[in-house]
Order: sequence, then structure tokens, then C-alpha cells
Amino acid sequence: MSKSKIHVGVEIGTTKTCMVVGEVKPDGSVKILGVGETRSAGVRKGEITDYPQAKAGLKHALLKAEDICDVDISSVLLAVTGSHIAGVNNRGTFRLPDDEEEVHENHLDEATEIARDLAIPGDHVYLHNFIRHYHLDGQEHSVSPVGLLGRSLDVDFHIVHGIRTRIQNSIKCVREIPLEVDDVVFAPIAAAQVALDREHKDAGALVIDIGGGTTDYVLYLKGAIAASGCIPVGGDHITNDIHLVTHIPFSRAEELKRTEGDASGDPARGIGMVKIIDDHGLEEGEMKRSLLNDIINGRLEETLYLILDRLPENAIKEIGTGVFLTGGTSSMRGFSELANKVFDLPIYQSEQSNISGVHANFRDPQYSTAVGLIRYAQILDAERESNSGGPVTRALKSIWPFSR
Repeated sequence: MSKSKIHVGVEIGTTKTCMVVGEVKPDGSVKILGVGETRSAGVRKGEITDYPQAKAGLKHALLKAEDICDVDISSVLLAVTGSHIAGVNNRGTFRLPDDEEEVHENHLDEATEIARDLAIPGDHVYLHNFIRHYHLDGQEHSVSPVGLLGRSLDVDFHIVHGIRTRIQNSIKCVREIPLEVDDVVFAPIAAAQVALDREHKDAGALVIDIGGGTTDYVLYLKGAIAASGCIPVGGDHITNDIHLVTHIPFSRAEELKRTEGDASGDPARGIGMVKIIDDHGLEEGEMKRSLLNDIINGRLEETLYLILDRLPENAIKEIGTGVFLTGGTSSMRGFSELANKVFDLPIYQSEQSNISGVHANFRDPQYSTAVGLIRYAQILDAERESNSGGPVTRALKSIWPFSR
């Protein structure tokens, strides 16, 4: 990359809609120029349910971002999520003709086509096709085996797909602002670009991105994606649980969760009472701290075990680095201790290395997905410049046929 380039990442989330503007410099570093953010409306569990409200919120975020950054924004990368999105692994096997022993590009193309030919529901569309590994006569290769001698060629893919119309709703919302959509990215894959470096991916790492309405995850083993998905549960569900038990308004339940709650499950942290404050700052009641913590712990523990159950068999044993937590709810007190109990692995709060910016708030984990889109854009730029095809196959035109 010979000169700096501006990229914009957009996340239309359950609790917030944000637009992050980043400058990618020739040395590969990223400078965040600003964040435009507004509270979401019309979005539930990461999906648009009230189109006019969601569109108005996105427009507001755009105006804020342009004002803060003094940049005219014309196109964005868009993060999408939702429980309808699934990641699956598939293998394509091609046996070389009897009179050929050297692997050529056309052999690789044949195996790749077979691997990508995965039966998905008729209303679904492919979001990503990532090459995981190659195998030649049973021997694993992390790079293309073209030029080597062999008989049987296998290509492993991780394929992400989701319901076409639900993804199109988010694209339509952006295009009517109006902005172009450069690409659509499954949210946890974007978040992983700032949570993990190459060494983490090679050693094995699990990224858990827990927001207001969803908990997304992506697992890397041997440098490639081994699993990804979305659990339709997030921080707002904890708040609602507190509201149902205490009957206090949702806004005060949210405040109580953030300021007094602990997710660890440690009985020593549940001693005493918690004061419930009304809208005027006056005390209107109390609840046992142990009850508050049990509500938070129960919901988060259930969510983490749902992720654990979705991982490939014995995958935990192959994770050499640990679990990286990100997203707004990851800042919950005691959450790291809880995650350690569930996964029995080192737990890290994701850090955004080689990223700078004048606005300090971009380092908050709730912006990891949007910032990660900037990093993802670097991958796409490198792919275009190398003209090699690379491990990323973009499917935007099949999702939205009117794209550029």
C-alpha cells in the first residue's frame, strides 16, 4: 500500500449504531479519526425490526462521524450479526488424473469448487468462504500445494451463511443514507482482527464478542477459522432479568448491573445489600447483592456454555493462547473469572495494537467490531493489490446484486 487510505466501519447494533473512520497508513498502522455514534432504536438481537428508526439512527451516526472527522463519507464496510448466521466447515476432495502427478492451479480450482458446493437453505446466501487448510495425500499444508507431487488433493473451507433478506435489510438501510457498501462482514470475524494477531491465530484462540443483544464468537486453530456463530443473548437480557426480578425500570436495572453487579459467582462478593436509587437520586429500596450477582452470573454462564457446546469436539484442547473477550458487556465485573471457570483457559481482554487515534473512546471494547472492519479492509486491499485471490472470497454481489 503506497499511500494512506480512509476506511469506514459501520455496526448497526442492538444498543448502539456506530460509524468508525480510520486512516490506514503505508506502514500498516491505523489511526482512528473519529467515531460517530447514536443509541440504536428499531434493532433487536442484532437485526433490524423497525426500519425507519434504524435508518434514522444510522443517518445520525453518519452526520456525527463526518462532523468529528471532517471527512465526506461515501462508502463503508458493514458488520452483520444475528442467530440466523451460521459458520460450518466443509472439505472438497479431488483426485488427480492418472496421467498427472503434479498439482496445478486447475486441480486446486476443482477441489475448491467441490468444497464450496455446500447445501444451504434456499433462503440463505453465502457471506464468507475462507480457506482453512490444504491436504495432499493426507499431509496438511497451510499454503497452496501447487507444484508438489501427489494424487489426492483436499481443500478445507470455513463457510459462513445467513438469511438473504435479513442481511439485505442492513445493506438497504446503509444504501438509502445514501452510502455504498464495500463489503459485508460477519461481526466476530471483524472483531477478531483487532483482538488477535497472527501468533494468537496460529497458536489457537477463541474470541467472544458480547454486546447488548447478541454474543458472537470465532475460533482460530492453526491460523485458520475453525468455528464461528452467534448466540442471540447479550447484556440487555441480563438487564431484563434484573428488571423482571426487582420490578424496577429497565434504565435503573441497567445502572444497577453496571455499577453494582459481579458475574464471577464468587460468594464472597455477594455479601450485603445493594441500594436501589430512583430517578431523583433518592433511595427507594434494597436488594441482596447475592441475588443481583446470581442473576448476572446465571445468564452469562449459560451463554458461555452455549458457545462451548457449539465448538468442535476437543477444540478446547487445541487452543494454545486462550479466550479473548470483547464487546460492551465484556467489561462486566467478574466476567473474566467466570469465563476462566467455564473454559479453563487463560482469559484476556482484547487490545487494539498498532492502532492510534485522537479520540480515546475507540479503545473501548464496545467498538471492537467497527474498528475491526478497518483492519478487515486492509486484508481486502492486500488481496486486490496481490491479485492472488487469497483466502477471502467476497460474496457481496450475490447478496446485493446491484452493488458496484
